Amino acid sequence: MFFRKREGPPPNNLLNYGCAILRATVARAIVGTGLLSTLGIHHRNRYNAYCLADDIMEPYRPFVDMIVRKIIHETSNVETLTKELKVQLLNIPTVDVLIDDQTSPLMIATQRTAASLAKCFTSEQQKNLFPEMP
Repeated sequence: MFFRKREGPPPNNLLNYGCAILRATVARAIVGTGLLSTLGIHHRNRYNAYCLADDIMEPYRPFVDMIVRKIIHETSNVETLTKELKVQLLNIPTVDVLIDDQTSPLMIATQRTAASLAKCFTSEQQKNLFPEMP
């Protein structure tokens, strides 16, 4: 049985690195829409400059889990976060994601999610777009 913990044993090291990549991807999408990443919906902390990114990235976490699971299946040694493992995790933004009945890379899907959230804030639309798991 596995429990996700920030400082826990492997594969937490892979999950943490993957989530850092995901967070950066989402933060970039937020900035591109003109939203402020410091103003979160559920995440609130004056010392966290990425509260909104932490909110938006939640529906995308299963894609990180999927890649980490694949790595573990192919490699038994995940004790150390090697260059090779980092290279595999750096593919997270290019993973295919289904969003609004269209397949696109995760980095494009995060931009669509952030743009739809901005439109929800301005009452241009009522539904936020989130990815679907395959």
